[in-house]
Amino acid sequence: MARRRILGIVDSDSYVKWGAALLADLPPDWEVALTLVASRLAASDVQVAGALAGTPFRPADVPRATLLEIIARLRADPVDAVFVATSGAASEAVITALTLELSPRPVIMTGLPGISSPAKYKGLFRRAQADMFVLHSHREVREYRELAAQRGMTHTFGLATLPFLEHVRVHSAPVRDSIVFAAQPTIPFHREDRELVMGWLVETARAHPDLRVVVKVRALAGERQTHHERHPYAGLVPQDAPANLVVEGGSMAEHLARAVGFVTISSTAALEAIAADVPSIVLTDFGVSGALINEVFVGSGLLASSRDLIAARFHTVDPVWRAQNYFHPESENDWQERLEEFALLRDAGALPDRPSQRRSKGGWLRRAWDRKRAFGPHDHTLTGYIAAGIGYPYLIVRRRLRDLTRQRRDAVPGSEAPVAEASVTAPAGRG
Repeated sequence: MARRRILGIVDSDSYVKWGAALLADLPPDWEVALTLVASRLAASDVQVAGALAGTPFRPADVPRATLLEIIARLRADPVDAVFVATSGAASEAVITALTLELSPRPVIMTGLPGISSPAKYKGLFRRAQADMFVLHSHREVREYRELAAQRGMTHTFGLATLPFLEHVRVHSAPVRDSIVFAAQPTIPFHREDRELVMGWLVETARAHPDLRVVVKVRALAGERQTHHERHPYAGLVPQDAPANLVVEGGSMAEHLARAVGFVTISSTAALEAIAADVPSIVLTDFGVSGALINEVFVGSGLLASSRDLIAARFHTVDPVWRAQNYFHPESENDWQERLEEFALLRDAGALPDRPSQRRSKGGWLRRAWDRKRAFGPHDHTLTGYIAAGIGYPYLIVRRRLRDLTRQRRDAVPGSEAPVAEASVTAPAGRG
């Protein structure tokens, strides 16, 4: 029997890491290729190299291409399946293009990297036309199934171990001399809160001069991430910070190899630390909530405060929590079996039609607008330029009207009710 073929489409650093590691787990009867779609969030060459560390892929194995080029390639050289491992807006645009432009279309697999609990509707909404949605714990599958049922959506969910956890090894480093803080671009969001975190790290460095306190960042100056970082930690290091406080990029696995302890607010890197048996802390100073993406750690035994960090009191994970959250036995994974089932349906010409959940008006113009917003200067379609010519001026006017409305409201003593505004959300078009 001929080998099955799958193309992984990736964009930002976290999605490159996830996509490459997950596809590396497919059996030898699947031929795997990767391509990085040109977008606003596309990873830099340095980020790609770091994200591929520990996988069988090398940067040269991941060419860059526009969405139009990818579709043209798939027309000329069809594959059995496509794994859309990209950020939300790009995922919707890519999946829409695969559905509309290819016939017969490939199996479309997608999902979310890292911690995806609690379940979020937007993640399902943007990927509604995919055949399979990959998640990484029994808890996540349960939460997303319940959310899909509440919204009247039909999704097939596949369970997979977070792939980079399978490749984590407890490396033997010459010396373990570091406390590693996994920085996140948007948590916490406000500058004053991030300065507070930096203050705790400075205190930790001063309290433990024999240890390096490493602020592990995911992007260096000028590099993009899945989420925009308004206040990078590198710019928040005080001038009088001790020399053993350092800001570094690179592979998390390499940092964990030297770590005596790990700390984060909610980063998925906490799972890598657990897999590597590095004692850890998930900070609770800003609370525990879905917005902070740390609710999932309730019951893990890792929740602690900045006082514990400064004292270097790190914790080990609760084994019951571990089994339900990301560390289930590999034998319980079913994503590969589900992928093969969909591939057989494709062979028989029986892949189901999956309608988009988007009900907004605008037709082709709305699709072009969404694509242009996702890919920006990398979208060279005529319809994209038309949508941009209408949409961006509209956004400028709308924002100006909103600002004027606020100014008028603020100028009237006791005024609380906003002046009504037009409720158009995108450039409208016919068809």
